[in-house]
This record gives sequence, C-alpha cells and structure tokens, in this order.
Amino acid sequence: MILINLLPHRETARKRARQMFHASLGAAVALGGLAAAGIYLWYQGEISSQQNRNELLTSEIRKLEVEIKEVATLQDEIAALKARQEAVENLQADRNLPVHLMNEAVRQLPEGIYLRSIRQEGQNVLLAGTAQSNERVSELLRNLSRNSDWVTKPELIEIVASNLALGPKEQRRVYNFTIRVQLQRANEAAKAGSTPPRAAGTS
Repeated sequence: MILINLLPHRETARKRARQMFHASLGAAVALGGLAAAGIYLWYQGEISSQQNRNELLTSEIRKLEVEIKEVATLQDEIAALKARQEAVENLQADRNLPVHLMNEAVRQLPEGIYLRSIRQEGQNVLLAGTAQSNERVSELLRNLSRNSDWVTKPELIEIVASNLALGPKEQRRVYNFTIRVQLQRANEAAKAGSTPPRAAGTS
C-alpha cells in the first residue's frame, strides 16, 4: 500500500531551519556578548590596577620631592654654618696678623732702612719707608719674598730719590719707597712654614 503525505513538509522544514538559524544566531550573539563582557572586565581590571600603580607612584614621588626639598634645605643650612664657622675662624686668626706683620717688619728690614708707615687694606699691606740706597730696597724685597711665612708677593710700587737734610749745610741722598705685600692667613702661613726651605742658589 502506498502512503502519500499531503502535509506541507517543505514549509515545516523551512520553519525548522529558520528556528535553528535563529537559535544559533542568538547563541552566537550571547557568546559574543559574554566574550566582549569578559574582555571589557579584564581591561577594566588592568586599567584600575594601572591607575592604582600610578597613584602609588605619584604619592611616592610627592614624598621624594618633600624629602629632596628637606635635603636641599639642610645642605643650604650646612653651607651657611660652614661659611659662618670659616668666617669666625678667619676673624680669630686675623686678630694676630698685625702682630705677625710687625714681627716680620722687624725681622726682614735690613740695615739702612726705616719705615715711615704701615697701612693695611684687607690682606694687602702698603709699606712706606726710606732707604740709604736702591740696594737696601732690593734686599728688603728679597727678604720678604724668601724668608717670610706671613707676607708674600712683595711688589715695589715706587721709589723716589730725594735729599735728606742732616744739618744746616749737610745733606744725604736717600730713596723713599712704597712696597705692597700680601698677608697670609694663619692656615696658609702654617702650610708655608711646613714647606722645606729652598736651597741657596736654586730658583
């Protein structure tokens, strides 16, 4: 016996195919949405983590900047204290410089020279005096440059010949001179004093 199906099976197959397609499309959309949500949440977590790291770094940088400012302030204070200490030490050392200068003047003056004035301007000293001859002035310059630990860099500023009246009818030829020297501080003089003297005849 032959059976004939008179139902619209083609329409039913098409409907079933459309339903399967829609179901597959919905599943794909759902899976895509889940994947996108997962990726979004992962990126959000990474961004949040990076932001936390950035905030931590910013906070640490601020702390370091404060510490750097404190260190710079301390360095400035230390430099100011050192400058004050050096100034006080220099003042204490310079109190005795006039005494050393007078001692050097007595020690280094050769015969035939006397000083009329000694004038100090800071570390520079002007010596004005009278000599019997040019050779006496040259000897004084040599003494100051070679034999003194407290004065250095002697420089002849001027020398002028003149006549000195010894009596109503007697005159003597003399030489008025001005010499500039530099005073050395106590620590510089100590260093110079610890240096072995040069042998005679060496330059």
